[in-house]
Amino acid sequence: MTPDQSTRATELRAAARLLEPGVGRRRFLTGTAAAAALAFAVNLPAAGTASAAEVDARRITEDPFTLGVASGDPHPASVLIWTRLAPRPYEPGGGLPRGRVEVRWEVARDERFRRIERRGSATAHPEFAHSVRAEVRGLDSDRRYYYRFRAGSWTSPVGRTRTAPAPGARTSSLALAAVSCQAYHDGYFTAYRHLAAEDVDVVFHLGDYLYEYAVTATGGARDYTDRRLPAHYNRETVTLEDYRLRYALYKSDPDLRAAHAAHPFVVTWDDHETENNYAGGTPENDVPPEEFLLRRAAAYRAYWENQPLRTPQRPTGPDMRLYRRLTFGRLAQFDILDTRQYRSDQAYGDGWRTPGPESEDPARTMTGAAQERWLTDGWRASNATWNVVPQQVTFARRRDVPTDAFKLSMDSWDGYPASRQRVLAGAEAAGVDNLMVLTGDVHVSYAFDLKKDFDDPASRTVGTEIVTTSVSSGKDGADRPANWENQTRANPHLKHYNGRRGYALVTLGAQQARADFRTVAAVTTPGAPVTTAASFVTEAGNPGLTPA
Repeated sequence: MTPDQSTRATELRAAARLLEPGVGRRRFLTGTAAAAALAFAVNLPAAGTASAAEVDARRITEDPFTLGVASGDPHPASVLIWTRLAPRPYEPGGGLPRGRVEVRWEVARDERFRRIERRGSATAHPEFAHSVRAEVRGLDSDRRYYYRFRAGSWTSPVGRTRTAPAPGARTSSLALAAVSCQAYHDGYFTAYRHLAAEDVDVVFHLGDYLYEYAVTATGGARDYTDRRLPAHYNRETVTLEDYRLRYALYKSDPDLRAAHAAHPFVVTWDDHETENNYAGGTPENDVPPEEFLLRRAAAYRAYWENQPLRTPQRPTGPDMRLYRRLTFGRLAQFDILDTRQYRSDQAYGDGWRTPGPESEDPARTMTGAAQERWLTDGWRASNATWNVVPQQVTFARRRDVPTDAFKLSMDSWDGYPASRQRVLAGAEAAGVDNLMVLTGDVHVSYAFDLKKDFDDPASRTVGTEIVTTSVSSGKDGADRPANWENQTRANPHLKHYNGRRGYALVTLGAQQARADFRTVAAVTTPGAPVTTAASFVTEAGNPGLTPA
């Protein structure tokens, strides 16, 4: 970036910090930096100021809870619960006037709310798209709870959540699910309906919660015959209102709402929540980076508004601290990464390329230096049996062909091998015995052994990687994708490869962990049954996957 670009980036970053609704759809990417900054700097009150009058919730005449409820990031003595008021979710503003609404909430020990533990109220501000979040404290550890919201005469669906075990608690087992990549236009979220019925403690969403691409009036591959989506969905998301409307479309899906109501989610993003294959402040296409920051600010703000995230994750303009740590007693520590916001730009473009000096430059980073230190420092302080890293893109090496003319994905950790090696060295130095990486992104399911030296198949196995397939992205898929033979022969540390849609279940125990890859046969038609494509176990203290 030139000095002039750096100055403009600073100015645009400052303008993006003022990002609020009230700006109509503008093609600001074609305007000057000054015009874009001005567009975001006027008439933008902060949440809670007197400019937003109070709306009497008793005058809301349509169900405002069309986007359901959610909970996230379980702590030992607290839960985070979320909803967003939108009586008409496909309309800008959600069908509510531009005013603040008081919303009451309750948390109970039972589904019928006979034993209410905590109750309170929160304000749904128009500046945050009438989203509501409450951090409910003073709860018992390692317990299931139920929650709901009320606005006027309306009551939300009931959600089920849980608290984490107390620090130091010797928990015997933990069941989790991993999901990713849910392109609305590629098919139905059938996997979520099945996941809602699974007995899991927590769901990790590993990125691509939505896609920025246009959705046609018939819902793309969903091919609606009974309804039509508004025309404003049939364009790429760019502005804050675009992203808010896209979240409303996704969260109106009944299967996704069911999964959120059934389980707490721990979320992290990948690229499509903002733009395909962006890297840090570098956009996919030839948009000036300083102007891309405005789009990133809009995307990050909409992400926070629409996800069950706690206050420390609230963004400031185009910056958002999403990496964070959760613990479940002494059984598991989860270090949730952000491999998109701080990474170096992809080498040789962002596709499959022959590795070379640019991709192998030791200075290249996937996480940024601060996040890398945070990760390795956390491992040194960990006393957990399992150290699990939920993150976005494939961590293990993945050659495309079993010859010396192989290529690697420059968008995955293969495009940042020095960064990967520093992470593995950090785990070894910290004495991490049971490293498990959870991954999304690639629309297939993989099971990998992580090797100390990927060039030597006989080298020591230092961990495992469970890659979940997509919920819907890529449409129906196949049990054996076209490159199945090449990839399985080229990567002896690859133990499983399947191209159907679904999710992964992982059960962590004191002695072993088990991974079940759950798949559905189709997503372009609704209602497909779920089956288990494969199951593997890995022993505590003896990394490496074996069929269950």
